Amino acid sequence: MALAKAADTKTVEHFINGKFEPSANKEYFDNINPATGELIAKVATATATEVDQAVQAAKNAYEKGPWPHMPLKDRCAVLKKIGDLILENVDLLALAETKDTGKPISESRNGDIPRAAQNFHFYAGYAQSLSEDCFTIDENERHFVFREPLGVSAIITPWNLPLQLESWKIAPCLAMGNTCVLKPAEWTPHTAYLLGHIAKEAGLPDGVLNIVHGFGAGGAGEALTKHPDVRSISFTGEGSTGKAIMAAAAPGLKKVSFELGGKGANIIFDDADLEEAIPTAISAAFRNQGEVCLAGSRLYVQEGSYKKVVTELLERVKQIKVGNPQDPATQMGAIISNEQLEKIQSYIEIGKKEGKLLTGGERLKDYPLGHFLAPALISEIDNKSRVCQEEIFGPVLPVIPFKNEDDLLEMVNSTPYGLSSGVWSTNVNTLHRVSREIKVGMLWVNCWFNRDLRTPFGGQKASGMGREGGRYALEFFSELKTVCYKYKA
Repeated sequence: MALAKAADTKTVEHFINGKFEPSANKEYFDNINPATGELIAKVATATATEVDQAVQAAKNAYEKGPWPHMPLKDRCAVLKKIGDLILENVDLLALAETKDTGKPISESRNGDIPRAAQNFHFYAGYAQSLSEDCFTIDENERHFVFREPLGVSAIITPWNLPLQLESWKIAPCLAMGNTCVLKPAEWTPHTAYLLGHIAKEAGLPDGVLNIVHGFGAGGAGEALTKHPDVRSISFTGEGSTGKAIMAAAAPGLKKVSFELGGKGANIIFDDADLEEAIPTAISAAFRNQGEVCLAGSRLYVQEGSYKKVVTELLERVKQIKVGNPQDPATQMGAIISNEQLEKIQSYIEIGKKEGKLLTGGERLKDYPLGHFLAPALISEIDNKSRVCQEEIFGPVLPVIPFKNEDDLLEMVNSTPYGLSSGVWSTNVNTLHRVSREIKVGMLWVNCWFNRDLRTPFGGQKASGMGREGGRYALEFFSELKTVCYKYKA
């Protein structure tokens, strides 16, 4: 009941030291539903003052509180409880997520929110399986390697998968005994606010998780990354912001982990199973309105299958149901903001000039107050076009033909990004050669979006640095210590 009341709030406040607090300057910004243009809530705007309060609360909870010293199994029991409460409130959280982001309720209800719960459940179990090393020189000497928490971590997350990506970082951070301050994206504050309520109900000690709302440059985000008591920063977002965070972190030698986006290449060879490859290519490109770092946002098709694939893609893209995100039948919802919609349309205009717009790209007139865009399919475009090289983060799919592997690899590796790609073929030798030569952190073979949370997640080149997932996240959120024991015989 308390969470249901919180979900209906018209005022979103910071969560600091276990309490919900307004900003000292009483300033608020609007949280707008991108599908309707309606005001969801007024959100407290953090300044350096609130950030310092949150960091000090996290520092105090780390240095004087029970959390870092609790047995690992007890910490993990709290994380599991948070995951349980997320699942118990999946419908409420899904609706809040859909209102904030504009994504279809089916994706929030069946994907994002259950995955957020899974993140907590996964680390509640997996953290207890992490082993420590012991090295022996002789029978009287042992060298033990321990992992210890870092202290206060800053977690800065994007607007496209809010609770899913917040939990993806918070769960391993807390599992290792750290405390943290979360700054969610200003566009999507609501499920982070509700997470504060859930953490409180789950028994998380005060100050272990703190949440401040606001903006990046010149605001809460910048103050958080520069704070001297923050020891690590985990950020998912845009590349220029990542560079600014790295510069801010450098004087304090803070640990940083960045996931900075991608331009995923989806590759279909002539011998591919098109009955699977084509519908998966649609999902890879247009899921979540194309607002996914892992999206298959450029499609390469071998010349022998190019016309057939484009013809079927065109038919299927025209059938995508775009509309009210709260309608279970909706397949594609609203773009996050008018600014993002206009950015996407600017790329579509480039596609019209440099290639052929086969369908889509127009703003939907049925929703004059919402940010709805028909999914766009572009053909006959050169791989050097900005449409094929830059991250659009929207429902735009260019389709590019290729002759052979050499021709393909040159095009695929030509972008500055290296997060994810996929290859479709029934020839194991082709799959092996191509998968080894594509410069990405993650590559799918005859599938897309498949994940095992134990594996590393992250990219090469401009797609970021460091890895999340499994032991890789636990290693980031911890410090190594070697202790040598000398025994008397």
